Amino acid sequence: MTKILSQLLICLLLISCSNSKKINSQISNNTYPVKLDTLELFDKSRNRKIPIAIFCPKTDSKINNQQIIIFSHGYGENKGGDNMIYSYLTENLASKGYFVISIQHELPTDDLLAMEGDFKVTRKPNWERGTDNILYVLNEFKIIKPELDFKHLTLIGHSNGGDMTALFATKYPKLVYKIITMDNRRMPLPRVNHPKVYTLRSKNYSADEGVLPTEQEQKKYGMTVQFTPINHSDMDNDATIDERKIINTSIEKYLSE
Repeated sequence: MTKILSQLLICLLLISCSNSKKINSQISNNTYPVKLDTLELFDKSRNRKIPIAIFCPKTDSKINNQQIIIFSHGYGENKGGDNMIYSYLTENLASKGYFVISIQHELPTDDLLAMEGDFKVTRKPNWERGTDNILYVLNEFKIIKPELDFKHLTLIGHSNGGDMTALFATKYPKLVYKIITMDNRRMPLPRVNHPKVYTLRSKNYSADEGVLPTEQEQKKYGMTVQFTPINHSDMDNDATIDERKIINTSIEKYLSE
């Protein structure tokens, strides 16, 4: 009964998030006003709250096959609100016709992210929790919003959220169409043809050995590694107007390919 009531509440919250125009892997030429909703899901199997923010185009048109993007933020030391500090990106994507879900991965009661040891090992539990959050949100929205185009799911993540994104694509490649990481540095990007893999890199930090594909691997798997003049920590709302333009333009290009 609780699950049914929860789903009904979510449906009421989302009713104003109308479908966008059918995109078919292309950015819409239209620009829509953006509707924002925030709500809290609950994964009973893990006894875990999952706060999310939803950015979607606001339109009266009945439109089919809207593509979905799930965004994962960088590490915020469990202070909260991280699913809102990339709004320049999430709002822009929604204005182009995408249904964007930004997940708050960190709760105040969570263990802090490991700052020593072999990060591929010591941070793995954090990334695993993130992949579980993504999977739960994805499955819930398949029930709540079945009209969305889940065959073309894109995951985007910055820094630690990019590591979660890379791990999810490694574990569940059949569930994802494209991944875009913004300067993830620890979890190796999957060397695969599917999903398609894109990554934007900062100017001031390098990735751990083995995270990025070699030039040969990029050609073999059709992976894209793009370096930018942007600092790692400035890829959120701290980005300047010019830096935001670089990120938004690059991601729109990846989505249209």
